[in-house]
Amino acid sequence: MAVRVQREAFDLGVEFTKLTAGRHDIGGVASFVGVVRDVSGGLTALTLEHYPGMTERQLLAIEAEAQQRWQLEASLIIHRYGRLELGEPIVLVLTASAHRQAALEACAFLIDWLKTKAPFWKQEESSDGDERWVAARADDDRAAQRWDSE
Repeated sequence: MAVRVQREAFDLGVEFTKLTAGRHDIGGVASFVGVVRDVSGGLTALTLEHYPGMTERQLLAIEAEAQQRWQLEASLIIHRYGRLELGEPIVLVLTASAHRQAALEACAFLIDWLKTKAPFWKQEESSDGDERWVAARADDDRAAQRWDSE
């Protein structure tokens, strides 16, 4: 059960090893790594901003919700901020459980809720020098709503 908000990149292998080291109660680990991509054509970078303190509290609350819903042995959320280039990792979610289903479902839940409930603001830079704030997407809201009925 850990949350980190950081500027620097993370290493999935290192984080996986730290999460599982010496743990013989873990039967499955699910992971997700979000990466900066060019969905609109011409994107060169993405800048993520947040409010320190508030962001960590919200991520801890989201993680606590996952802990209540699923029997998890461990979990980790790392979310980056600052200016990120195409192909750079933005977010890492690891969930570990005695059984795969809990790990997989909790990981999906965390991804969906992070996308809609985590207080980050994103600004895209394009190759023509334009900058624009990214608006919330209805698809992300629909994905997160599937967890509201559970």
